[in-house]
Amino acid sequence: MIAATRAGLLAGLREDLGLRRIGSGQAQLDDYWSAVGQIDPADTDAASLLCYVAQWVDAGWRDVDLVQHGLRSFPPGRRAQLRLVDYVHVLMAEGMVCVHEELVQKALMNFGLVLSLKAEIADPQLIALAHFWSSRCHRKAGEYDAALSHASEGVRHASEANMKPMAAAMRVAESWLLFQKGRTKDALRLLSEADAVLRETDDFITRGNIQSSYGRMYRREGRYDLALRHFSHAIDEYSKRDPEHRNLARSLANMGYVERLIALQLRKRIDADAAQRRKSSPELRHEYEGMRNQALTHLDRATGIYRLHSNHRGAGTVCVNRGHLHLDSGDLHRAHEEARQAYTLGEEKQDLILMARARLLECMVENNKLEEGIEDPAWVAHLALESAREAVDLSKRTENRRLQARALIWQGLTICNTSSGSGDAAREICDQAGALLKNEVQDHIWEDLQTLKSHVVRGGNLDATLHGWSQGVVGERTFQQLTEDFADLIIPKIWDHEGRKVARVAKRLSISPKKVRRVLARLGLHGGV
Repeated sequence: MIAATRAGLLAGLREDLGLRRIGSGQAQLDDYWSAVGQIDPADTDAASLLCYVAQWVDAGWRDVDLVQHGLRSFPPGRRAQLRLVDYVHVLMAEGMVCVHEELVQKALMNFGLVLSLKAEIADPQLIALAHFWSSRCHRKAGEYDAALSHASEGVRHASEANMKPMAAAMRVAESWLLFQKGRTKDALRLLSEADAVLRETDDFITRGNIQSSYGRMYRREGRYDLALRHFSHAIDEYSKRDPEHRNLARSLANMGYVERLIALQLRKRIDADAAQRRKSSPELRHEYEGMRNQALTHLDRATGIYRLHSNHRGAGTVCVNRGHLHLDSGDLHRAHEEARQAYTLGEEKQDLILMARARLLECMVENNKLEEGIEDPAWVAHLALESAREAVDLSKRTENRRLQARALIWQGLTICNTSSGSGDAAREICDQAGALLKNEVQDHIWEDLQTLKSHVVRGGNLDATLHGWSQGVVGERTFQQLTEDFADLIIPKIWDHEGRKVARVAKRLSISPKKVRRVLARLGLHGGV
């Protein structure tokens, strides 16, 4: 009778997982656990049950320590005696625990073994899950091509198993990876399709992931109000399942990040008023301080949740975001401490993305010290250059193009700030970063690129550059790039000569004022069109 109950439970768990009937699956597990209280390794279906308990823990049922306890019944020495199907199920459960512990490479080994046996397993739902988990691991490591391939395969196998809601949940991950690769229209289409399927389920975690994805996409486009609205919707969805879910903390961290960007926009308005000797309204200053405080509050709450889950990536991301807030306010010591803590958290798990972001923050701190004349300039310059170099090296070991571009931009800015006569090196770095950000929206990273371009143009030797071009020394630059470089070199000079009057420059060169303003804006010399 118990065996029949267990077999029925396992079939029910598989079906509920595939159809994303989360409440039903959790109720079945609660009933079974209240009656039995454990997984008996002597049971015929013990390994299979452990595998699906692991999947349900990931979906929000109880804690991962329950799976860890179950794995103790299947130590490595005993696994050679298991049936193939049981061995595969143990590998899946162990892989899920490794993901939870942020042991990405070990998890990938487990899922790789499962996928190598897919012909013998002949279980499309299990194969779909192995692909999905592999995709999560590759994505965390910044390996987006492999992540996208596994996500697509996961969707295919889930569809073959007639598990349309499971396939939709996997499409959410596929959508984000397409967005990371610049395929925004495809990403939004998949996200909308997944939303249409999953809004009819009680899979609140994946529904929250959909809202979070929308939020991050709108954030990238600079539509910050919409981004905050979707992150708030994501938090509402997550809270329906677990008010302290780790994904809820991620949305809080994302909200803090967006609120910091809004605060920076407000500060620019305040600085512009000061530059024109106008006094900013008290409401504007109050809004600026309120946005910063709100960001810190959200980051603090995220920290508390991540601490419960011992999540290094999340905790480190909060440190980086909080560090940028301290940097914005001029508290270089606290910004540096946050960067060091983030790097330590990343190093413990060999999280290349987190380590690169931490080094980037350190680089920015050291550049601020140079500008303010704090500490020994030679030593600060050395630290800034080393932090920039390491950020570039770490970012290049991932497929995160925006991270690579940002690291290059700050390496270029640091070279400009620390080394005279380094125009060629900075220009080459600027070109590399520009290529990575091609077709990207004009967000804060793009603005940093324009600052670097401005430094390169101002610091360059015009005579030497023109002489080199006249000798055919153009490197790998296209004619279009040379045309843009020439405009960047000449238009600012004529603009200065003509009393900084756009109309005069346009008349002098027989070009449109819009073209003049566009070039000056690109170099950070004018407000734009």
